[in-house]
Amino acid sequence: MENRCDHLTERVNSVAILGMRVDVTSLEQATEFAIHQSLVKRKGYVCAANVHMCMEAYYDKEFQQIVNAACMVVPDGKPLSWWMHAFGVSAAQQVRGPDLFESVCRRAAERGISVGLYGGTQEVLDRLQVFFKNQWPTLEVACAISPPFRELSPDEQNRYSEVINDSGARILFVGLGCPKQEKWMACNEYRISAVMIGVGAAFDFYAGTKKIAPVWIRKMGMEWLHRLISEPGRLWVRYLKNNPLFMFHFMIAWAGERLRRLKRRA
Repeated sequence: MENRCDHLTERVNSVAILGMRVDVTSLEQATEFAIHQSLVKRKGYVCAANVHMCMEAYYDKEFQQIVNAACMVVPDGKPLSWWMHAFGVSAAQQVRGPDLFESVCRRAAERGISVGLYGGTQEVLDRLQVFFKNQWPTLEVACAISPPFRELSPDEQNRYSEVINDSGARILFVGLGCPKQEKWMACNEYRISAVMIGVGAAFDFYAGTKKIAPVWIRKMGMEWLHRLISEPGRLWVRYLKNNPLFMFHFMIAWAGERLRRLKRRA
């Protein structure tokens, strides 16, 4: 497979968390990467990984390969950066998907790079574009597509790809939710002439249809609890299943690492 991500790869280290690749990066570096990819017209996709994605990848090896094949995998979830710190990666920083979305939009407006939106309801996309006009009046939104909430036919897939390519969007934000958005980006990686960034619920946050957790909650790594309280009917299974399993695997891995260190000292 050709290397679509030559730029910055020598400066980006990665670690494996339960077999899923996570890059050691920062918001600034991830933003620079996306902007550069768009300027040199490279294809590819960026994943914003959290506990949910990590556990999906752990139990679905095909999905794990999709994530690991991304141009960049940023640690969106605070627990992932904690995991990296616990295993000696002191430079690891959390890079939230919504923060990356905002940062890339700001830089795109400054550099005259057109962006596209794929996912969400039409109401969300309309409100999001109003937010853009207020926040970054010079940001060019080349396309805003609200696809059906079902599996697309091959004809629909081709038609949407053509719309995106004809629009001239150089960065495509994909807000379909995990794991649907990652699978969609991988499926369309060589079909769509733009760098794609999976941003999850970022469309809803900036459109104002969902509340962003306060900063102090995010710093504590409890953003998941804020979202669970906000959408208990939709998210309770995901969080009450995945979070304890993630912690279980972390404790097993941490105990194993401690044992290896003790043996080396002996």
